Amino acid sequence: MFPAAPGPGPVTPTTPRLLGVDFTSAPRRAKPITVAHGWIDGSRVVLDHIERCADWPAFEAVLARPGPWLGAFDFPFGLPREAVIDLGWPQTWPALVRHCAKLGKAAFRTALDAYRETRPIGQRYAHRATDLPARSHSPLKLVNPPVGLMFLEGAPRLLAAGGQLPGLHVGDPLRIAIEAYPGLLARRITTASYKSDERRKQTAERQAARARIVDALTAPAVDTAGEDFAHPLRITAAQRASLIDDGSGDLLDATLALLQAASAARAGPPLFGLPARMDPLEGWIAGC
Repeated sequence: MFPAAPGPGPVTPTTPRLLGVDFTSAPRRAKPITVAHGWIDGSRVVLDHIERCADWPAFEAVLARPGPWLGAFDFPFGLPREAVIDLGWPQTWPALVRHCAKLGKAAFRTALDAYRETRPIGQRYAHRATDLPARSHSPLKLVNPPVGLMFLEGAPRLLAAGGQLPGLHVGDPLRIAIEAYPGLLARRITTASYKSDERRKQTAERQAARARIVDALTAPAVDTAGEDFAHPLRITAAQRASLIDDGSGDLLDATLALLQAASAARAGPPLFGLPARMDPLEGWIAGC
């Protein structure tokens, strides 16, 4: 079990609990959805504990918990407007999400496969505006990684949970969900690969990269980027060892998302640091 920090922090409507969520489109015991829990304590972000959701009911229970909380979720909340228009799908976020959920996985996959074939070679995947500066995958991608399926499984559950998605959907203001991308923060520290789900690729070099990331996150100095490391991470020695030893990188990715949640909490409502210019259909990655 992942070790917890000693003692809970005070939580008020202005200091919400923080969640960092490393997501998978097919949660199971061997590859659960990983949720890092914490809070802001003065000048630092405290990592309290890690929760594992091995099935959809467990994840849905996390979304249903009363606030105040702010969660950063590592999956695309929206699809590229260009593709939505070309496909003739609804152009408001709730309607689009309901439409895709109604299609189901097989029809959604078939539609995206067919759409990809209509596009020029080298431009098969349309991107959202946020994907380019974040260097993130197109939400139309269905393999390696299957971020399209992550949208299909994640976005409808967020909508059904009734929370608030700044810039996309009005819901419970005490349960805030923003889109995260842990790789965005990791690349500010190192460009080296730091994780793999394949055991044979869980090398000493990747472990060393995780150690560099954890050392940077916990250092007292403010990162030159200014924003996301303004509150360094506070962890126990046992937690540090767990973050470094986990070859899959799931624990570290959830923790990186937790820091993105902290950055959004510092920015505050109404957009929690997201740009006013964000497309209300596509969404935006926090900190991008």
